[in-house]
Amino acid sequence: MTERLPRIAELVPHDGAMCLLDRLLAVEGDRLVAEVVVPEQGLFSRDGSVGGWVGVEYMAQAVAAWAGWQARQAGQAPRIGFLLGTRRYRSVPRFAAGQCLQVQVQRSYQADNGLGQFDCRISAAGAELASAQITVFGPEDPNAFLNGENP
Repeated sequence: MTERLPRIAELVPHDGAMCLLDRLLAVEGDRLVAEVVVPEQGLFSRDGSVGGWVGVEYMAQAVAAWAGWQARQAGQAPRIGFLLGTRRYRSVPRFAAGQCLQVQVQRSYQADNGLGQFDCRISAAGAELASAQITVFGPEDPNAFLNGENP
């Protein structure tokens, strides 16, 4: 029997309106696929669409969900991480309200210190709408890191 996929809110440390992804579709090894239906009304909605730049946040939250899944498998709670940078971001100018997007992330690199890199894609109806490589940092103790402590 396969494990029930958890709700996105169980995997990411984002609350309320800042949790932009709707549901987890698949997770296996270094890969995760999530779904978002572009909202008509929302923090980033304007004139029936969401700007293409929001795709970076969709990707980052999918990476956070992947990290939350990994933590869950180890019996730990999700913790905050940091988006350090984006390389080669290409996107459509806007995502249309009501459009169902699949956000796919694939880990390509992970260092022992928490630095990681992911290849990311956003697609709808089989067409790629955005892609990027994003670099993230997930310190073992985010609070100590934010306080400038060297654990």
